[in-house]
Amino acid sequence: MRKYFGTDGIRRIANTELTPELVYKVAKAGAYVLSKHTDHTPTILIGRDTRISGTLIESAMVAGFLSYGANVKLLGVLPTPAVAYLTRKLNADASVVISASHNTYEFNGVKYFSNKGMKILDTLEEEIEEVMDSGKLDELTAINDKIGVSEYALDLIEEYVYFFRKHFEDVIENNKKEDFVVGIDTANGATSVVAEKVFKTLGIKYEIINNHPNGININQNCGSTHLDELKKFVVDNQLSLGIAYDGDGDRCLAVDEKGNEIDGDKLLAIISSNLREKGQLNKDTIVATVMSNLGLNKYAKSNDLTLLQTSVGDRYVLEKMLQEGYNLGGEQSGHIILLDYNPTGDGILTSLMLIKAILETNKKASELGDIVKLYPQVLVNAKVNSGKKYDYEKDSSIKKAIEQLEKEFAGNGRVLIRPSGTEPLVRVMIEGENQEDITQKAQELADLIEEKLN
Repeated sequence: MRKYFGTDGIRRIANTELTPELVYKVAKAGAYVLSKHTDHTPTILIGRDTRISGTLIESAMVAGFLSYGANVKLLGVLPTPAVAYLTRKLNADASVVISASHNTYEFNGVKYFSNKGMKILDTLEEEIEEVMDSGKLDELTAINDKIGVSEYALDLIEEYVYFFRKHFEDVIENNKKEDFVVGIDTANGATSVVAEKVFKTLGIKYEIINNHPNGININQNCGSTHLDELKKFVVDNQLSLGIAYDGDGDRCLAVDEKGNEIDGDKLLAIISSNLREKGQLNKDTIVATVMSNLGLNKYAKSNDLTLLQTSVGDRYVLEKMLQEGYNLGGEQSGHIILLDYNPTGDGILTSLMLIKAILETNKKASELGDIVKLYPQVLVNAKVNSGKKYDYEKDSSIKKAIEQLEKEFAGNGRVLIRPSGTEPLVRVMIEGENQEDITQKAQELADLIEEKLN
């Protein structure tokens, strides 16, 4: 069990739980672990989102890196995928994103990326923790001319903009429609500094909201976790499409011209269809997680595509893609990985792939969204004894209840039981054709699990 790192780096309340002292240790230990096999002075990139605590955490990270003897390039406010892309582009030894993604402003976090622009492995996070707690940090102190130096490299944002221009300029220009206008919600987050640059460069008409970050309004009733404002904005202004990013820019959800949500499952279907038509969908396969909607599964089957499902978490999706050579994967949340472009979720990239599909097919966003029929889905948490949350498979009455439900649905529904990795909870997810029916059944099953596992 890791002490500091969770499923997506370290994420805590800034300055009380995620203290400068802790961040300094994480930086120094991380610089050692990620560069100990290099024979040169390591260079580490740092990017951050718009939280008020960002510069505080950044300062502590810089101090830790420089104290070890690593050099630092400060990228300023930049989306997570931009940092990942630039890590590879510049042949940096590692990078760090300071962000708490879709969480509220009082949280902040630290995510490490390897020299390949990918989130580091669990084993490396565990090694960093061991170094932090081993008393070894004092030995890792650079002296005299070995102390690292930092420099601002804010102009590197233009490299990221050029990345999109290189891949999308021609296709957007060749399929441009004068009446096509996109609404953009940057969640007052990291994409607020770059989304407009990209859309202007590509000549896509747009209207933008929630792009005035003040340090505390990131994700505040906006962005991919709060779509209501964007839905209204798109409908009221008769826009062709709405795009919402999350705080650090690695996720994207969309809204069609009627104000209906296009979630991650629908995005995977739309993008897979567009790629396959061009012979660019590797092995005709989509990689998703076990939480993906039954509708995506049925879409895949009816179109002779393979849908592979992993454990929840984008790192597991990426792992499967790398292992078996697939190039499209993602999650319901809008974390879509397009491995031909970038080895992490990229909200702006995802939105451009959606826009490309709309323009090339000459269809409305609502028409493309209709290729998947999403089934109603309900999630109920059963509160259980922490030591028993994995025992649901051993209890005969729980097993019988699950088997009965699966038999009842007969291919038109699904039951998924998933113990929480961090809390004393067993999550009960049920999909089916009738919302009221599955809500009742999920609650009954959760009640039974609570009764048996407490």
